[in-house]
Amino acid sequence: MTPADPHAWFPQFYGNPAIRTLASACRWTISGQIGEETPDDSTKPPKRKAPIDVRHLLAGCTSSCKHAGSLRGAFALNETCLLTLDELTAAIPNAANTAFYLQAQTDGLLVLDIEADCRPGVATDLLRLPGILYSELSMSGRGFHLVMPLPKNFHDFPVAAGKRVLREEHGWYELLLDHWSTFTRQPVPDRIVAHVNAATSAPAFASIEDLYAQLAVNASESSGASASAVDTAEEMPDIPYWQAIVEQTLAGSRHQLRDPGDFNHDMSRWEFSVLASLYGWMRTQLRAYSALGVEYSTGDTAWLLYKAALDVIPERPKHSERRNGRPFLLDRAAALVADRKARSSSTN
Repeated sequence: MTPADPHAWFPQFYGNPAIRTLASACRWTISGQIGEETPDDSTKPPKRKAPIDVRHLLAGCTSSCKHAGSLRGAFALNETCLLTLDELTAAIPNAANTAFYLQAQTDGLLVLDIEADCRPGVATDLLRLPGILYSELSMSGRGFHLVMPLPKNFHDFPVAAGKRVLREEHGWYELLLDHWSTFTRQPVPDRIVAHVNAATSAPAFASIEDLYAQLAVNASESSGASASAVDTAEEMPDIPYWQAIVEQTLAGSRHQLRDPGDFNHDMSRWEFSVLASLYGWMRTQLRAYSALGVEYSTGDTAWLLYKAALDVIPERPKHSERRNGRPFLLDRAAALVADRKARSSSTN
């Protein structure tokens, strides 16, 4: 039987000049199921779909492997885990999808990700943007991925330029700047192209620069501190009075936390606001116990914040991901602690 040839199946993708620009970067892989199936009452994280360490997949497990399941997630954004597009295509021609880690400032391109629940009129306006270099359907078949050149006004908004993602307030679409992007390679159907071309009303956005400016102007300033600056052990350390600190933090904040609806149900933004609120209440407890002579490191604080967050933030698939070698929510807690520490240092 003749081996499958993805180039023949998806000529619009593999022959596209923008995709070819990205093809030589060693940041390509496929998405796979990370983790293992566990009983409903298990405390272990369930399987989740995520970019995998494709080099490990091809080489196979060794006796030193400790990851759950047959696959492990990509932990490095280079040849340690990833491949070029041509290498990936040759190695796994039957892959159902591809994933690429986009670095807009390096690549000179960004991805506009239009969600399946985006209002049709808004989606039509986005699909009418001039300068689209590549377009495809999303995995759901109801959203779109658009590859576009880096806006000419990109550096006019330094705060936004440092973000990983710029999201529209309702979550209808987002600009990916420093983020994983999954490509389905499925072209936009002719009927949708015809509908977009037939639109006669004035578009909401005149250019990618116009769209970027509308999102970038609302990007909030951050301290620039990195979550990786906070060192958390693989397991929770022995933290004095940790249970009392967490319980008292939860008791004080229980009816003070904001609702996801306040963030148009953008769960990432809501979760970070919860962490920020919990941190504010926790500081009172930390000061009280510090007065007894106990010292708490930033890593200790991140663990305490994580433990409190687990009690009030509902679990979702994102939480089974790992960032900087630790659970997603623990890394988000570390990011907030790093940010608050940096802000405090800058005002002293």
